[in-house]
Amino acid sequence: MQPFLTHAAAGPRHWRGFSMSQRAGIAAAAFCMQLALGAVYGWSVFLSPLQREFGASTAAVNLTFTITLAVLGLTAGFGGGLQRRIGPRATATLAGVLYGLGIMLSGFAPNLPALYAAHGVLGGIGLGLGYIVPLAVLIGWFPDRRGFISGLAVAGFGLGALITSPLATELIKGYGVQNTLMLLGAAYFIVIVSAAQVLRSAPENYVPPGSTLPPQAAGRVSEAMTLAQALRTPHWHLLWWMLAINVSAGAALISVAAPLTQELAQVGPASGAAAVCVIALFNGIGRLLWGTLSDKIGRARTFLALFLIQAIAFALMPAIDRFAWLLIPLAIIALC
Repeated sequence: MQPFLTHAAAGPRHWRGFSMSQRAGIAAAAFCMQLALGAVYGWSVFLSPLQREFGASTAAVNLTFTITLAVLGLTAGFGGGLQRRIGPRATATLAGVLYGLGIMLSGFAPNLPALYAAHGVLGGIGLGLGYIVPLAVLIGWFPDRRGFISGLAVAGFGLGALITSPLATELIKGYGVQNTLMLLGAAYFIVIVSAAQVLRSAPENYVPPGSTLPPQAAGRVSEAMTLAQALRTPHWHLLWWMLAINVSAGAALISVAAPLTQELAQVGPASGAAAVCVIALFNGIGRLLWGTLSDKIGRARTFLALFLIQAIAFALMPAIDRFAWLLIPLAIIALC
């Protein structure tokens, strides 16, 4: 079985053939790819228009988002293995094709089952395959700043809805919800497939010139173990549940953010879209902030802070009925 987490016995090498500008270009491409993928977090602006389009309940339409995230989670586990076999460029290209087509086809969906299949299953597979690629690629190119670059890689995913939500709101007004899905799907296809062509894996045991990375840390993620060995450790399961709980809390809010804001604060669709933008902005900032902070205070302390702060914000939110004040717990939850 191939190693799940490995470090080579050989010492680190300083590869002089790769300039800082080349690494920055790969980082920029990874960020743009995550922006397009993270547009899925703007889902709640489609919720009410799709309800009217299909004459369905909130729960029935919102099942689309649930399926999308479930498929994303299931597929992401295979994305890393596929990337090791066929490379990040091919994996990211496949992700862009599937995600872009899934969103475009959801614009043609004549009923909810077709929407579930297109957006939820096809789009979800594209998301799952694509999400892990920029993260894995950038960690290889920036081994000396793992927390920061991990945060940057996924910050784009959090910020995607910041662009998509107001744009989709205006497009829905002018062209309708299904035409908007077609247009956005085409845009995602172009952005992700284009960004994918820039991605490449770092050389084995790559150490940036001038880096202060300790030799024993080069090329190392953790103690070498296979996937089967990792699954038998309590740490793996603890980390999985910590992530699952945190993601579930955030996704539950994101999926209904626009209509929830309108209901609690008695505001219109534009304010609902603004709330989604605030969530997206702080979602992106938080990913970069906590990733960087974890380099300084450690991952365990970072997780503890995330859960405590988020729990307080969730407890306060139902008692707030003014739009401006409601944005505060929304922002804090998104930050975490």
